[in-house]
Amino acid sequence: MKTAGIDIGSRFIKLVVLEDGEIAESRTVETSHNPLEVCRSLLADAGTEQFVATGYGRYLMEVYGDVPTITEIKAVALGARTTHPGCRTIIDIGGQDTKVITLDERGRVIDFEMNDRCAAGTGRFLEIMARTLGYPLEKFGQECSENGAVSINSMCTVFAESEVVSLIAKGIPRAKIASALHASVASRVVALAKRHPVRDDVVFAGGCARNICLCGMIEERLSRPLMIHNRPEVMAAYGAALLAAQQRYE
Repeated sequence: MKTAGIDIGSRFIKLVVLEDGEIAESRTVETSHNPLEVCRSLLADAGTEQFVATGYGRYLMEVYGDVPTITEIKAVALGARTTHPGCRTIIDIGGQDTKVITLDERGRVIDFEMNDRCAAGTGRFLEIMARTLGYPLEKFGQECSENGAVSINSMCTVFAESEVVSLIAKGIPRAKIASALHASVASRVVALAKRHPVRDDVVFAGGCARNICLCGMIEERLSRPLMIHNRPEVMAAYGAALLAAQQRYE
């Protein structure tokens, strides 16, 4: 029996299909101007009638599709705890927000912190800065180092972009600017995480977990390693699919 989880994010929609409890398929597509239609198309292709929605736009499916939903906090916690049974802390950087989630010894959410008032420190921030510096997003974190990096004083996306343009005009190498941007994001994320005790194991979820520079800077500031799934961007969709499977047998 197949079940599916769909994570409707601000930038991307992620689908995970489970078959006999194992991931049979996963897809990531842009959210576009019509996320409901994208979701319907993905689910039709998946060939399953048992699914759960999560993410920024989950209420679209709840209202217009009568689909059960789960918050992205609970979904990513379920996914992270399943892939990493020792997980007690989750860092999840999405397109428009950053979440730090604390779990108890049984994997239940006991606290969380979220930055959702500003794009600073999110995937969208890094996406805009990569474009400003002329990097493909997938290569943005491949050549930066904190050695000799300049500093970015503003974390507001608009003002930081102005700083970047000014540094480019001064002839500062773009790798140094990229390093400064990553350091600013890492510091912001770790400050958010340290509002509560950080407990091992720490799982890094979301597409930004593919950024090796950001991962290294967060690890250094936390003084502990990050556990990363091979598809970190689908962790919430995976959690939703697991819940769909549980509901199937209830």
